[in-house]
Amino acid sequence: MEMLKLVALDDEDLQIISAHLQDAVLKVGDLDYLRQEKRFVAVANRFVWERAASGRTARRTFERRRSVLHFDCVTAVKVHGVDRSRKDDVLSLLALRFLPGEAPAGVVEFIFSGDAAIRLDVECIEAKLTDLGPAWEARGKPEHDA
Repeated sequence: MEMLKLVALDDEDLQIISAHLQDAVLKVGDLDYLRQEKRFVAVANRFVWERAASGRTARRTFERRRSVLHFDCVTAVKVHGVDRSRKDDVLSLLALRFLPGEAPAGVVEFIFSGDAAIRLDVECIEAKLTDLGPAWEARGKPEHDA
């Protein structure tokens, strides 16, 4: 079992995590801001792009894995198009991006389908992505309009 563990300390690292999380799905209830700890946590079912892209899939099957992403040094969280009271609503992550502010601070933006977004004000980029367990077969490979 190939468990993914990635750390992001700058924008380039964050782009790598973003690529691994493209098309991840998560429930609104799996997002949490721990204000006292200055930590934002998201638990998601990520599509295993690294295996799909390598051609190491058997019989054209694809996989998802349960993963946790957390950011430290978070000073504020802003939400757009996400109803926090609807815990079972599913969000589809398109990308993460960093909008620099006064270095090393800035904003990390979660961009979801359906014009939803979450913006984290961060003192610096400090993130970790970790797979939590084994993979399972996905229904198919996510498709995007060109």
